[in-house]
Amino acid sequence: MGKQKELKEVEKPGNWFESLNCAIEGILYAFKTQRHVRYHYLIAAVALFLSLFLRLSLVEFVLFSISVVVLLFAEMMNTAIEEAVNLIEDRHHITAKNAKDVAAGAVLISSIGVAIMLYMIFSKHLYEPMAIGLREVKMFSGHIAVVALLLVLISVVVLKATVGRGTPLHGGMPSGHSAVAFSLFTSISLLTLDPVITIFAFIMAIMVSHSRLIGGIHTKFEIFLGSVLGFGLTLLIFKIFTVIK
Repeated sequence: MGKQKELKEVEKPGNWFESLNCAIEGILYAFKTQRHVRYHYLIAAVALFLSLFLRLSLVEFVLFSISVVVLLFAEMMNTAIEEAVNLIEDRHHITAKNAKDVAAGAVLISSIGVAIMLYMIFSKHLYEPMAIGLREVKMFSGHIAVVALLLVLISVVVLKATVGRGTPLHGGMPSGHSAVAFSLFTSISLLTLDPVITIFAFIMAIMVSHSRLIGGIHTKFEIFLGSVLGFGLTLLIFKIFTVIK
């Protein structure tokens, strides 16, 4: 009862205009309070902007728009369920957790559906340019990638020793795991010349880097610096030997 007394009383909408205003307020509330909602709005805006350059067909644009609407709808419903559960249950009860988990699962399924739709729509516009760009780099034997990786590791050791923070395998500037992951990603991309493999290698590099962040081992800047080091130095080695050949 104490909690109910503290709640602010609100009046029901008297007409359709007030109902519309409540709906807009709900959208604004979700945007202000939910970080993932803001991310999805940003992704939707970028994808819509990209669709103008790629000149999507009417069918592609409609399918893309529907998938984005479904994703945003799922996020809004997730927010609504969380608010309702928080109103009913103060404690972290298992039933409340299950309700929130199911709502979050709905958002995850919607996100997977949107990712599939985006791939089906945009892949034909991006796959061929990526393949052409990768074929411009000459193929070299594996020892070039090994040399590049060793130089990245040496650079990481030198930087860690210079900055004086962390240990070779834990913490410090820059992230050695990110540097190695992005060095391998770059080498795999240049050696395979396959856009699909390049995408998977990039995803793996991101996952390795992200694991260091969520583990509290590195800061975002340390991970970013390691990623740039691994990618940039490896690419430089390949470019230098391309010129020599």
